[in-house]
Order: sequence, then structure tokens, then C-alpha cells
Amino acid sequence: MHIQFLGANGTVTGAKYLVRAGRSQVLVDCGLFDGYKQHRLRNWEGLPVAPAELDAVILTQADLDHSGYLPVLVRNGFRGKVFCSEATYELCKILLPDKGLQLEEEASHANRRGFSKHSPALALYCEADARNALRLFAPVAFATPFQPGGAFTARLAPGGHILGASIVQLTAQGKTITFSGDLGRPNDPLMAPPARMEHTDYLVVESTYGNRRHDPTDPAVLLGRTIGDTAARGGVTLIAAATLGRAQSLIYQMHLLKQSGQIPALLPVYLDSPLARDASALFQTHGAEHRLDAGQCAALRQGVTIVNSMHESIALGAQRAPMVLIAGSAMASGGRVLHHLAAFASDPRNTILFAGCQAGGTRGAALLAGRSIKIHGEHVPLRAQVVQVHNLSGHADADEILGWLAQFRHPPRQTFITHGEPDAADELRQRIARQLNWNCRVPSYADSMELA
Repeated sequence: MHIQFLGANGTVTGAKYLVRAGRSQVLVDCGLFDGYKQHRLRNWEGLPVAPAELDAVILTQADLDHSGYLPVLVRNGFRGKVFCSEATYELCKILLPDKGLQLEEEASHANRRGFSKHSPALALYCEADARNALRLFAPVAFATPFQPGGAFTARLAPGGHILGASIVQLTAQGKTITFSGDLGRPNDPLMAPPARMEHTDYLVVESTYGNRRHDPTDPAVLLGRTIGDTAARGGVTLIAAATLGRAQSLIYQMHLLKQSGQIPALLPVYLDSPLARDASALFQTHGAEHRLDAGQCAALRQGVTIVNSMHESIALGAQRAPMVLIAGSAMASGGRVLHHLAAFASDPRNTILFAGCQAGGTRGAALLAGRSIKIHGEHVPLRAQVVQVHNLSGHADADEILGWLAQFRHPPRQTFITHGEPDAADELRQRIARQLNWNCRVPSYADSMELA
């Protein structure tokens, strides 16, 4: 049994883990890279295995950094099944075609405006590629064993990060390797906690927040104060948030803030993401994975104005009255949030708020560092206030990761730390070794090793 690390090494994007046992080959996660150019270029490079030779793909969740490369894999010859939880499949049906359409539109826009270094600019994949990939999905229920191919047996357990997020256990040749995926938080206001795991021979664990503790202050307090101060000076609060999970959490927080009077009841709240609207509807059908009752689920669709068309989105960019505007793309890597950044980043009355980790090399990281950004070939000056509320994130922090690891009855033979910036991954490695006395390693990109 061998594993090769083909993504989420030295970065929080591009998750891909190739596991081999005999002649069987399974890819756990199939994500897109974002951030620094040297990472993004890997989206255009081939994998060290021919896609047609893979038996299956198993997804830990639907976010694009875990699923977004699937259309390329299928276009290049993969014909196996894509196993995932039922909610992950429902979310991928929304997310992947939307990403394909976005990539097509961005390439078309670059060609019309002539700002791309490539002539012509090409989309990594298109909407049709994404819909072709969806035909290979085979959703499975949590805790139900399945055979992804050849020597492998697998099962999924709830990961708690977003709807459908899964911990994957893969067994072959008498050995088990567990992939944490993105671990949720034990006391997240929306999502149920990640499942307790007690045994594995090998472990791959994420480290997004491996070097920090989330602020214990109620995030609603920080959120309400920021929105209230911005509205008082006549500004717009633009929130860049992941479409899956964080957008729903933010909508629910707005509902509570208005009920408690912490922000004005008449302050308009817009959700510029039809994708997030559709994802919110899934909370009604996957109640076992979250903490909300029927009335609270309804609140995700009330008190917020959904922006459906691009025409409506552009019209919002022309407004200068106080409002809260939630737009998809957690790291400002693409989509409608780019148009809003171009419209609002230069006004000092406004606030740009990030609700999660910003990978190095992304626009979000540049804005947090106080730098101007480039959007569609043009530089956008930064005069707005930029705020990051870490404890709005759905990722477990370092203490919460250690708490989840402590539930294992016996140490894994080897723990691999991935899905984190270099400092976060290494600090988590040191903490696990020091506090649990486990054998830990931070693998580099393309590292391959035998699980003996």
C-alpha cells in the first residue's frame, strides 16, 4: 500500500491523495489549486497517473479545493466512479457546473478585453465538462462500507465542516488509512461536530488553523460591531465567504443580529450567489448533519435578498447606501465578488470582511496585507477597511484538532499533516509530537511512500 501526495502540501488548496494497493488505484479528493502562480499552474499539468487507470475517486467534501479538478480528470479519460456522501453529491451538482460556466465567462472576458498573456485565453474546463463528470457520481450513506475498486474497502463518517463533509477510511491489505478532510468544530453554531474516530494505522490530517486558536469571543459580537460601525459611516460591508457553509452561517448570524438589535433591522442584506441560495435549501433535507431546527432553517432563506441575475449584481455595485453584501468566493479568487471589490474597495467608508483562511497568493491575502489588487487586468486601489473574523471559520483550530486526535485509542503508525500553509502545518506537527507523542510528518508535493 502506497500513498502519493499530489496537492494540499504547503497550501490549503488542491487536495489530491493517490493511494495504491496492488493493481488498485484510488484518488482521495480531486481539488483545484488556488493562490500562488506556481500552485495554480499545477491545474494545467497532468497527474503522474493516467486518469483512465484510476479505479475510483473518493471526495471528502464538495468545496472546489477538494472537488474542482474532477471535470478535467473526466475529460482526460477517467471512467471510474466518484464516491461521496449524499449531501456532497447534491452540492457538487450545484457547484461544478457553476464553476465551469464561470471559467468560460472569465476566458471570454479576457479575450474581449485583451488582458490575458495567452492568446486566446482558454478555460480550464467548461460547464459541459462539469456535467459530464456528474454522471460518474455514486453517493453513499455515512457508515456504509463500499468497495471503490480492487483491493479497497471504504466508509465515510461525518466531518462536520459543511454539509456532506466526510472523514474517509480506506482499507486494503490489512491496513487502514484515514483522511480527516476539513474537520469541523465541536461547537460550531450550525454544523454537528466531526465523528469520533478510534483506530487507524495511518492518518492524513488537515492543518488549516494548525498554528492558531480561534478567538473565544462570540463572532456575532465582532460581526455586529463591524457592520454597525460601517453602516454608521455610510459604508457597505462586503463579505467574501465560501458559498457552502460560511454563507449560510453568515445569513443566520444576520438574522440573530437583527433580532437582538445589534444591527439595524432595516439594513439591507444581499446574498449575491444563486449557488448559496440553492445550498441553503439543502439544510432542510440533511437535518442530521446540522444543529438547526425547521424554523432556523427557514431563517436561512428569510431576511436576505437573493441576487439572481448579473444585471441585478451590477446594479448593486452602483449603490452607495449602507448595506451588507455577501458574495461567493472565500478567497476572492473569482465570481461576482470581483466586480464588487472593483466597485467598493477604493471607498474608505466601506469594509471588506473575510470569514475564513486566506491562502498565500490569493487576492484575499493581498487585501489583508493592505495591498492593492488586480481585477480583470486593472489595478484596484485599496482604501476600504479590511477585516478578518477567524472564528467565523468552519475549520477546527489547533486545540480542536488536538481534541479530535486525542479520541484515538492508539497512536497511528504515522500521521501525515497536510492542507495548511507551511508554518501552520509544521507547528501542528510539533504540537502533536509533543503532546501526544505521535510519529508525524509534513509531506512535500509529490512525495510518495510505502505504508508498511
